[in-house]
Amino acid sequence: MIRLTNLADYGVVLMCEIAGSDNLISAQDLSTSTNIPLPTVSKILNALGRGGLLVSHRGLKGGFALARISDEISVADIIEAIDGPIALTHCSEPEDIDCTYVDICAMRPKWQVINGAVRGALSDVKLTSLIVPVSGDEIAARFEARALKAAGN
Repeated sequence: MIRLTNLADYGVVLMCEIAGSDNLISAQDLSTSTNIPLPTVSKILNALGRGGLLVSHRGLKGGFALARISDEISVADIIEAIDGPIALTHCSEPEDIDCTYVDICAMRPKWQVINGAVRGALSDVKLTSLIVPVSGDEIAARFEARALKAAGN
C-alpha cells in the first residue's frame, strides 16, 4: 500500500481550506476549521511557504494566501513541499542508500519510470479540482458505481 504521511495529507487539507477562502486565513482559523492541532498547522504552513505555495502576511489582519492560483498548484507540489521528492522506494533516490544489492539490481533504474508515472498522475490533480463542491447526489452515484464494480457488473 502506498500512503502519504499525515503531514502531507494535512497539507492538502490546509491548502484546500486556504484556496476556498476569499480572505487571508490565519493559522488559528485553519486549526479551528480543520481540527488539526495549531503546532502541526504552523509546521505545515511553514513548509508550504518554503515550497513557494503560500505567502504570509503579517499584522492584525494578516494570514496566509496561495502564492499562485489554485489551477497552477498540484497535489504533487503540495506533497513535495512537505515530504520532499516523490519516490516509492529508497533505491530510486539518487543519493547513496544502505542496500547490499544496489550494484546488481536490475530494477533500480526502472523505478524512475514508475516514480515518474506516479508523480505525473499527482501533478495532473490540481488544487482547483479538489475545492469544487461535490453534491450529495454525486457522492451517492460514486458509491453506487463502486458497489456495482465490486459486484462484477
